[in-house]
Amino acid sequence: MRNLLFALLFSLLPLSASALDTGRIFVSNEKSHDIYVFDPDYNLIKKIETSRRPRDMKFNAARTLLYVACGDDDIIDVIDVETLEIVDGIPTGPSPEVFEFSPDESQIYVSNEEDSMLEIIDVEVRITVHDVPTGAEPEGVIVSPDSDTLYVTSEVADMVHVVDRVNGVVTNNIIVGTRPRRFIITPDTNELWVSAELSSEIYVIDRTTEEITEVLEFLPPGFRPEDVTPVGMALTRDGKIGLISLGRANHVAVIDALTKEILAYVLVGNRAWSVALTSDEKIAVVANGLSDDITLIDMETYRPIRSIPVGRVPHTVVIDD
Repeated sequence: MRNLLFALLFSLLPLSASALDTGRIFVSNEKSHDIYVFDPDYNLIKKIETSRRPRDMKFNAARTLLYVACGDDDIIDVIDVETLEIVDGIPTGPSPEVFEFSPDESQIYVSNEEDSMLEIIDVEVRITVHDVPTGAEPEGVIVSPDSDTLYVTSEVADMVHVVDRVNGVVTNNIIVGTRPRRFIITPDTNELWVSAELSSEIYVIDRTTEEITEVLEFLPPGFRPEDVTPVGMALTRDGKIGLISLGRANHVAVIDALTKEILAYVLVGNRAWSVALTSDEKIAVVANGLSDDITLIDMETYRPIRSIPVGRVPHTVVIDD
């Protein structure tokens, strides 16, 4: 009887330990201090109250936990993806905005907007083990595919800082456009794309030479250049199609990531901010910061499907699939 009971309990463990592939859509809302959770059919299933000003979000590798940077309370909330409850918190420096994990998830690299630092936190002991000085108002953080290099944007200094991840030192500063925000790294062409919000551009950097190779510009019909404020970006897994949210221009640009040809401008809500793709890459989900909604884009036709209300000032979208 005892062996039967142990076998039964063991068989249940994988189900309770993993929340992989729920298909749930998570949207962080800066001003209502919560996360809206939708099922795969885009029905709202829960509002999770978080610490103040939730912004960037990342899953752990197992996708059992969702980490949320909460800028006004200087903490990263930790949410159980299965129960949708906050189960932990990791203190940070002032105003955490964007973060990344080390390859083994033992460290978190956090841009602290108010003290101009890239903070390196030991996840297990919950302490800062190193601070890397940056230009004013650091935001975007990304880890290179080989895990050796970190890249950090400084909004005020108009720089991309290249950081030796192991030693925690800046090895190069690359001048880009005005108010650089976010990154993507292309899988095959070894390019680092940087969105420069106030110069209305995407800077393409060769990661090998650390030189700017192209500057991409966008202008949806009927808008002035100063209305185009690119921030969030996403790539299809094969690296062929890029999505650029154009902020105040209320559009998402769809671009051939290899030729850099603009394929379409898709009208979405006000101040298109973050963008994420479903795992089948049939739908893109866009957070619209000033219309308090998300827009679904059909990736076959490059047309908006519908918009769905969320909380106040949505910031980031992540999808558990």
